[in-house]
Amino acid sequence: MNTVIYWFTGTGNSLKIAKDIAAALGDTTLIPVAKAVTQPSIDPKADAIGIVFPVYMWGMPLIMSDFIKKLAINSSAYIFGVANYGGNKAGTLLQLDRELKAKGLKLSSSFGIKMPGNYTPMYGAIAVEKQQKFFIREQEQIKEIAETVKARKTNKVASDNFLVNAILSSFIYPNGSKQIPGSDKKFIADSKCNSCGICEKVCPVANIKMTAGKPEWLHHCQQCMACLQWCPQIAIQMGKTAERKRYHHPEIKVNDIIIQK
Repeated sequence: MNTVIYWFTGTGNSLKIAKDIAAALGDTTLIPVAKAVTQPSIDPKADAIGIVFPVYMWGMPLIMSDFIKKLAINSSAYIFGVANYGGNKAGTLLQLDRELKAKGLKLSSSFGIKMPGNYTPMYGAIAVEKQQKFFIREQEQIKEIAETVKARKTNKVASDNFLVNAILSSFIYPNGSKQIPGSDKKFIADSKCNSCGICEKVCPVANIKMTAGKPEWLHHCQQCMACLQWCPQIAIQMGKTAERKRYHHPEIKVNDIIIQK
């Protein structure tokens, strides 16, 4: 029984999860969402289809909605979703379920995995020792996910309580997410920038181009923070980020991020 897992990531958490699920399942192909979404339609012709992505502003990254709109798969397909989050998953997987239903599809099983947060405009990376606790728990959850998918079990859509979902996912996300594409106006490259171009390469949606040796943001941002987190000079800032520690998953390398588009 073959499986295809689509993944989207900025700092590597979702890719690590996707890789771990693939290893546990066997016979699994990993496909980046950023690459798949450039196609006119998406049909992996697989027995099971996984969708792994981070939670942004208590909802799905905007690219995920574009991805789902292009799905052209059989309505009987077994689809599982995995959302990783630093704060609350809230109603993010409920959103995935709704958008799949709008395409005549069903979310068969869903899971939330808490990982180290990476939204540096609000906070810096947590200590490495604390990160390890998240990674250990992730490994435990992978076993549960693999067992569920192998057995083609269904479960209730994973979410927080009604009040959290209503405030964060049903109110803040629909209103706040409209501002995400243009939010890159707050990014700057400070004097440490040495024109290496890594930021341009890691952006999964080609939202950065180098102009006169400096990054220029093109206002179709996903707020994935890849440019800020992977900058080797720690030169990209957004607000008060200069003194905050950066984060990307220690087992994911910069080339893993670059190849997703």
